[in-house]
Formats: sequence, structure tokens, C-alpha cells
Amino acid sequence: MKRLWVAAVLASSPAFAQWQDLSKVEIKATKVAGSVWMLEGSGGNIGVSAGEDGIVMVDDQFAPLVPKIKAALAKISQKPVRFLVNTHWHFDHVGGNAGMADTAAILAHENVRKRMQAGAEVPAFNLKIEPAEARALPVLTYQRDVTIWLNGEPVRALHVLPGHTDGDTVVFFTKSNVVHMGDDFVTYGFPFVDLDSGGSVRGMIAAIDELLPQIPTDAKIIPGHGPVSTVADLKKFRNRLDEIVALVARGLKSGKTVEQMQKEKLLAPYADWEGGFFKADQFIAVVARDLQQHPTPAAPSGSAAKK
Repeated sequence: MKRLWVAAVLASSPAFAQWQDLSKVEIKATKVAGSVWMLEGSGGNIGVSAGEDGIVMVDDQFAPLVPKIKAALAKISQKPVRFLVNTHWHFDHVGGNAGMADTAAILAHENVRKRMQAGAEVPAFNLKIEPAEARALPVLTYQRDVTIWLNGEPVRALHVLPGHTDGDTVVFFTKSNVVHMGDDFVTYGFPFVDLDSGGSVRGMIAAIDELLPQIPTDAKIIPGHGPVSTVADLKKFRNRLDEIVALVARGLKSGKTVEQMQKEKLLAPYADWEGGFFKADQFIAVVARDLQQHPTPAAPSGSAAKK
């Protein structure tokens, strides 16, 4: 039985209403650099490394879009998708797994497989995610990293400190000088940090700090959502998060409640981030909860803060 394991989720959440009518979605392919392309449709950005040996793909959006994604891939290369890396477990990034498994070996951090296999709730959006079918699960998992050698280019999938979730992977297309950040970097506004999936706002900052020294300054950055970006964009995103965490921390230290900080419009200076589906009041609550649950931030092995 072919199960579209996100169907119930999509039908039940106004927050994701934009993704319900997938029949009208078109897949746009953009050449990024070297052998790497980015596919946009609905859900997380897809990264593609194409060459004579086949395709390495990063994420796959929603199950109903698989035929359109395959059609877009065919215009880039007639070779099969041999490897598929999941940057994390959220359904807008792994919904197409089962449809791609006919040719692709699926890879992810071990926590991605565990969460997909068990199913989970996302209280921030009142969502219940059913367990994924066996065909959709990663068949190769790792704790730290794995490198795929294909098309003369090492493609390195690196597990980072818990940020968006506890199973986040960032992918380096080393020869093409492109990095896919998954949802540890987005451009739509206030990021969704899934605390209930082991995520952390300060962990996201620490993950970026650990990554920045590893990313060439002229690299192209594929965000989890949004247009191709630069290292400068990633640094700006990181520094804003750091500023917001400091603001909320000061508010909590002075005895203010989340409701007081929301009423005082604490994040008004960041109004340009209100354009996304996650709003300032929600983000204040997430940051406050993260600070209260994790008083000691994650420590990266290297720091690139505000450089």
C-alpha cells in the first residue's frame, strides 16, 4: 500500500495550508555552481549533484511531488539518483523518500531514522506525524559524518550540534564549493526551532559557529528554505539569533514573563522577519523555553562568532 504519510498532517494544519494543493506546484531548477543544482517547489530546498556516475540528492519535499521532481532531474541528467541525504526528519524534507527509493540509497543521521520510524508530535503546529513506511526510512545512518565519492566530487554529510532538530545534517559539495545547510539556516524570517525534536536556538548558533571556519568565504549556501545565499548572509542570520537570545535572556533575568516580553514587542527591531510562518511572539516563547531547559549552551569545537 502506498502511504502518503504526510497527508493527514497537511489536511489538519492551517499553518501548512500553502502546501495542500500540490497539484499546482512547479519545480524550478537553478544551477548553483560546479555540478550542483537547487530544486525549489514546496517544502525544503533540494540539492542535486549530477555527473556521469549518477546523482547525489539532498532532501525530497513531499510525496505527491516526486513525479515532478524526477521530471526536473531528468532535464539535468539522465543518470539515476544513487544517493539521497536527508538533512532532518521533517515531512517537508523527507516526504518523497519512498518515491525516490527505487534507485536511491537513503542516508541520514541515526536520529532521523529513529524519529521517522517512531512518528512524533510537533506541538508548535498541533501536528501528529505518523510513523513512516519502511521504504521511506534511511538505510544507512551515521553518528558524525559520511562522505559519498561520486562524479569526482567528495560529498560530505556532517551531523552538527542540535539546532533545528537533534538529527541535523549539513552537506558539503566540496569541489563545487556549495554547502546545503538544511533548516539550520533559512531566509523566510524567524526560524522554526523544533525543541520537541531535540532542537535548540543556542544550539543552532553553536552549530553555525562550528561550521563557519569550514566554509570558504566565497562558497554558495543553499538554505533549507529560500534563495541561494552567501556566507555573509549566514553570518547575519547567526548574529541576529545571538542578539535575540541575549534580549530574551535579559528579560528573563529581570523577572519578566514571556507574556510581558510579547506585550512589550521585544522583537520589534526584527519586524522584517515577520514575513514567515513563524512569528515574533512564538519565537520569544521558543527562545525562553530553550534558555530555561538548557541553561548551558552547546559548545562548538571552534568559534567564528561575529567574524
